[in-house]
Amino acid sequence: MKITCIDKEIKDILETGYYVIPRFQRPYLWDRENVEEFWNDAVADTEGAHFIGSIVVYKAKEGKLGIVDGQQRLTTITMILCALRNALNQHALNDLARGIHHLVERPDIANRNQFVLQTETSYPFLQEYIQKYGVPETEPAARQEESLLRIAFNYITSNIKDTILSITSNPSILQKNQPTLIQKELEQIRDRILGLKLIFVEVDQEDDAYIIFETLNTRGKDLRLSDLVKNHITRLLKPKNVNVDIPKEKWNTMVSLIEESSADISVDTFLHHLWLSKYEYTTAKKLFKGLKRHVTKPNVKKFLEEICRDAGTYREIVETSYCQWENQELSIRQSLDALNVFHVKQDLPMILSLMRDYRAALLKKRYLEKALSAIENFHFMFTAITSQRSSGGISLMYAMHSRQLSAGPTLDAKLKTINELIKKLREKKPSLKEFEANFMEKLYSRKYPKDKRLVQYILGRIYRHHDKSGVPIDYSQMTIEHLAPENPDATSGKQIPDLTIAQIGNLILVDNELNKKLSNKAFIEKKPILEQSSVWLDRHIKKATDWGKKEIEERTNYLAKVAYEKVWRF
Repeated sequence: MKITCIDKEIKDILETGYYVIPRFQRPYLWDRENVEEFWNDAVADTEGAHFIGSIVVYKAKEGKLGIVDGQQRLTTITMILCALRNALNQHALNDLARGIHHLVERPDIANRNQFVLQTETSYPFLQEYIQKYGVPETEPAARQEESLLRIAFNYITSNIKDTILSITSNPSILQKNQPTLIQKELEQIRDRILGLKLIFVEVDQEDDAYIIFETLNTRGKDLRLSDLVKNHITRLLKPKNVNVDIPKEKWNTMVSLIEESSADISVDTFLHHLWLSKYEYTTAKKLFKGLKRHVTKPNVKKFLEEICRDAGTYREIVETSYCQWENQELSIRQSLDALNVFHVKQDLPMILSLMRDYRAALLKKRYLEKALSAIENFHFMFTAITSQRSSGGISLMYAMHSRQLSAGPTLDAKLKTINELIKKLREKKPSLKEFEANFMEKLYSRKYPKDKRLVQYILGRIYRHHDKSGVPIDYSQMTIEHLAPENPDATSGKQIPDLTIAQIGNLILVDNELNKKLSNKAFIEKKPILEQSSVWLDRHIKKATDWGKKEIEERTNYLAKVAYEKVWRF
């Protein structure tokens, strides 16, 4: 690996080369705080020359230099120069504006205008709205990178305007002297930026650049797992045609699929769960080392296809509205929705393995339903009700069974893995006494809204268990009704504590029409209305002649026992 290092100023760098941000690089990630810090260091601090670290480049095609490290700083510097150019132009300092623009865009050896800094990910926003000298001709995209670029450029532009305003609003400065002082201030900002010093590191080979990209640690945001994985894959899987980069397109499509989800997921988390579903157990921090050992030139294409295929499956798991489900798959979707209500993450590698085999017709629907039902019922008791936290054993258990399921050569082998998992889940199930105590604490009212989705799920599952009509009902669309009203009539004389009012024993599910009929009536008025409806009523409601604290707590205990022994039994 041939490496040359030399001290340079920004002016020398921008005057002597064209720089491209290669496909393995991250997009622009600096937020306002990062830009503000850079501005204060590079512009506001007037004490001598300022050193900004290093920029690492490699020799790319057509005499250009690919940026390995320094992209965030060089992009920010380019934006400062563009904002200065605009300010100079607005104050009729056209020669100075064109002089700066020469460091942003200039003709190449074939007399074709090219931007000095060239990037694909932010196209066309950076080029049209920042680098271009003139009015933009296209509408900007609304992605995260464009938003950060806009915030950064607006902050820089605002600082330059404030500098000018400090002159034009100063009553002690004569108006005739203002243009000269404005020019002087803008030239000083330009000279400070162009005088920034750094170590310019250049390597000959692109492959060497990939190695440096993985190991170099300078100022800026830390590399994410997905950055490193993308870098590794694109290093091994070179495009066959310089104009058609299929691997990059596949990767970007996968990233969009995950990042556009309404669920709280990230590409890093997806990659970790995918890995755990098929390969040896590792933490997220150590994943890249294992991945580098496994993913080599002979299998990199297959691995990329695996990532792209599983991204869609992963998204439909965490965001069930993403795909179209068949009518006979309702129970599958309900289990996945429930697990998302519980905010469970440890089970995702196992569920990914299950859904992968199901979508590939390697696992029948009834076996998938059996596994998902057990996982749902376990986490309802273990996570949603008793709020137990695993020290790592649950994650290890799921990862191990995920790998076994994926590797299972036959249906019998896969069924054996599912049955072993269910057995282990049963062994970890909390006791009835522990379950009952925590079930009493699940509340819903206007004063206690936090567990609304969970309470609605609990009531829906209980109703579904007792409903023998065979007619599918979407209980998630029904309304939670308080048997003893939240705001009782002051003349009723019955005072029930707010905590008791919010207990599950005081709650039922009704449709909107029935909810309007019940309104804010007392229990004694609600009961005949409920008896004439199609709502399932348990024995406590049917036998009750009064409804107070005692009746609510008794019904809560009853529902807890029914939940543990019958509804969520597995």
